[in-house]
Amino acid sequence: MPWTRHAKIAFIGSHSVRKSNAVHAFASTVGRAGRSVEVGREVVRFNPLGLNEEATAEAQLWVLVTQIQQELELASRAEILVTDRSVVDNFAYYLRVTGGEDPFGVEPLIRRWAGTYDLSVRLLPDVGLLADGVRSTSDTFRDEIEAILDRILPIYLSQDRCVSVPASDVTADFDWWVLAERLAGIVGAPLVDGQLSAPLG
Repeated sequence: MPWTRHAKIAFIGSHSVRKSNAVHAFASTVGRAGRSVEVGREVVRFNPLGLNEEATAEAQLWVLVTQIQQELELASRAEILVTDRSVVDNFAYYLRVTGGEDPFGVEPLIRRWAGTYDLSVRLLPDVGLLADGVRSTSDTFRDEIEAILDRILPIYLSQDRCVSVPASDVTADFDWWVLAERLAGIVGAPLVDGQLSAPLG
């Protein structure tokens, strides 16, 4: 039976922490369980206003608005939406550019939208930066983002709905089934038809 409500899980963190790999591996896992799934791409890669250290406040505003737009468009298309980033980690990049200020007054929207994620998975940066032709390879830049994330994640994401996974664990052998069952438990529905729903713990 299809789930009676849509679920949303975000893979979050700074850049080059294997988020995209985790997103696709998780989406594949829930797909094999028989659940319909949509994947939201990392929108910053399509930012026409700039990215990385040179990004402006306007560029990061574009990212935040586009992230929300993408989630709105995809959320109803499948039982589970898996996103590469969320408004919260994108907000960290915005705060770095603005020096902690909020010139566009987006914080109330970020706070409300953060509550729409059923589960967030933070990938911790225990792997080196790799050049991909898009994202920065500056350790200092990534460290600055991680410091902001350490500060803001407890404010915007409830502890029981946020899981941390070392980026080095994101390999072909990682067991995403446990997280899939946790998401199903939050929704209150079985991951696989005919099974009892997973516990929330």
